[in-house]
Amino acid sequence: MNFARIRLRVSATFLTVSTFILFLAVAKPLCAQETGAAHPQDARIGSLIEMIGKTRNPSEAAISPDGKIVAWSVETSDGTEIHLTDIANPAKDTILRTEAEATDCSNENPIWSPDGQWLAFESTCAAKGDKPDQEQIFIWSKKTSQCKQLTRVTGEIDMPAWSPDGHSIGFLFVENATRNAGALAAMKPWSGVIGEDGVEVQRIAAVDIATSTVSQISPANLHVYEFDWSPDSKRLAYIAANPPGENNWWVAQLYVQTADKSATPQPILNPSEISGSLHNLQIAVPRWSPDGKQIAFIGGLMSDQGSTGGDIYLIPPTGGEPQDLTPGRPTSVAFIHWLSPEVIDLAEHAGGSTHIASINVKTGNDIKAVDITFPETIWASELVMSISTSRNRNVALVRSSFEKAPEVWAGPINDLKQITHLNDDLKLLWGKSENIDWTNEGLKVQGWLLYPADYDPAKKYPLLVYVHGGPSAAVTPRWPEVGYGGVPFSALGYFVFMPNPRGSFGQGERFTQANVKDFGYGDLRDTLSGMDLLERRFPIDKSREGITGWSYGGFMTMFSVTQTTRFKAAVAGAGISDWKSYYGENSIDQWMIPFFGKSVYDDPTIYAKSSAINYIQNVKTPTLLVVGDRDGECPAPQSFEFWHALRAEGVKTQLVVYPDEGHHFVNADHRRDVLERALNWFETEMP
Repeated sequence: MNFARIRLRVSATFLTVSTFILFLAVAKPLCAQETGAAHPQDARIGSLIEMIGKTRNPSEAAISPDGKIVAWSVETSDGTEIHLTDIANPAKDTILRTEAEATDCSNENPIWSPDGQWLAFESTCAAKGDKPDQEQIFIWSKKTSQCKQLTRVTGEIDMPAWSPDGHSIGFLFVENATRNAGALAAMKPWSGVIGEDGVEVQRIAAVDIATSTVSQISPANLHVYEFDWSPDSKRLAYIAANPPGENNWWVAQLYVQTADKSATPQPILNPSEISGSLHNLQIAVPRWSPDGKQIAFIGGLMSDQGSTGGDIYLIPPTGGEPQDLTPGRPTSVAFIHWLSPEVIDLAEHAGGSTHIASINVKTGNDIKAVDITFPETIWASELVMSISTSRNRNVALVRSSFEKAPEVWAGPINDLKQITHLNDDLKLLWGKSENIDWTNEGLKVQGWLLYPADYDPAKKYPLLVYVHGGPSAAVTPRWPEVGYGGVPFSALGYFVFMPNPRGSFGQGERFTQANVKDFGYGDLRDTLSGMDLLERRFPIDKSREGITGWSYGGFMTMFSVTQTTRFKAAVAGAGISDWKSYYGENSIDQWMIPFFGKSVYDDPTIYAKSSAINYIQNVKTPTLLVVGDRDGECPAPQSFEFWHALRAEGVKTQLVVYPDEGHHFVNADHRRDVLERALNWFETEMP
């Protein structure tokens, strides 16, 4: 639910779903026309979107084992390309190319072999005869600068990882995939026996470096989300659940299996069957210790796969009760890396910032030699807050903030150097940022404030509240992309408030769990309390305050306008209006039990309590709703239901349904259109 979650009203499920399917069948041509329809546009909006669109975003950064070279990738007009940059002399930069290089193809996701002599990567620049746009695994030789294609498969490849002995590369693989695995992508059109026909399973596969032989290792009845090689390359630890994969990450277990397709996986941890702090919660980022005696992982209340935060746990590879290494830690760990059998490096949400530290696994205490906080977002791979580390403890990562566009940095963690200058020509069009802290109902709360562009303290300015998705997530400073977010509103003269209320990462597990069975109430009170503070400190026009968000933020937008008339305009992206009907409409109902305690069938009252639709007659706020027609996390009927109710109550509203989009929009025109419509909606309703 970072980009959100789901629903169902039991008594009217068939009517609700069938009516909406009929609506789509009749209205889809109209929706397609609407998304491209002309609408009033402030000239600043076009200039802003054009500038953001010029941003070059490095997507990965991998440091060589000797700590001297960084392989990193960036998207270009012709596809994604990999660069090899010398840390000591960043001007010494080489673009990696395959022998079969073609136009409009991509090389990405570089990973170094353990000895540093080879670089593996994913590429669509495959040999003639291969399926167009099909990613394959290649390796590049540091010695000869030549590339070799290893795989010739058909399907989705993700998260390749070298075995420690350098003989194999493991990767997640969906054979004959028709879509990206996971809940953010557009769901398949409904057809056939639901939940049985066309289910696509993500497994661990491995390719032998010497022979290019590909074998699928994990069984066909388990959908694998993450994995890690044991230090002797003989076993795998992985997090998996029964298919369908998009629904069952929230009930996934930890398995250990011999790296052999004929082996039987051994479940060593089922969070639903243990007692203690991890009971019925989620697990992510499994990592073997260098001596093979322990597996570390992150466990906690997490509402989305890929949005990781919690405590560090340890468990022997034979199973047993996991040990919470960081109980009561006032942060949310997002990424871990073993430095030695005694030390784990970590990156974590600390308030709305990124904190990097090292922890002694015997004492649970931080090692003070590493203690760095960035008011930024960092990454080195698709994993949240990931860092690439060399043998000599040099690191590589991408750094991004509200003020600084993303660039690759590398070197000693305490003395990082910027090695790319992709975005030096970009001009900051929005205002400065400020970290805001306040206390509400005994809880320490944090958020970010963006000042209006060209701020003049003698003037009054409107305020826009942007609520993040999740709820288990956090706003961290990051340069915007063309798509929905809070930053662009600052360029148009708004104060933009991005709170991390209860339920967010960054203040420890107790804080993250503080909105369980209480969606919309405590987190709204935290947000309103933060607004009170801002109104006392800054020249805010109280008659021009708006609210917006996507996913859980879309729900909070819908719910907030039923609880207060403080907001004069609202834009709800992929929101949830009725938790009861949502339960039966979404593709990921398993995420809801940890947050609501029981299913909607066992406790419908707790779902009704937080359903905005039950308070619809309180709404006076003009509200725009936008959603993708194939969103499995926050299905379009939820937005349709809220729009229908507002229209019936005489409240100004508009619903825009985007064809062939899931929870995360991929069509560039749609991403731009959503942002333009939202900006214009607030400009019109809060002039």
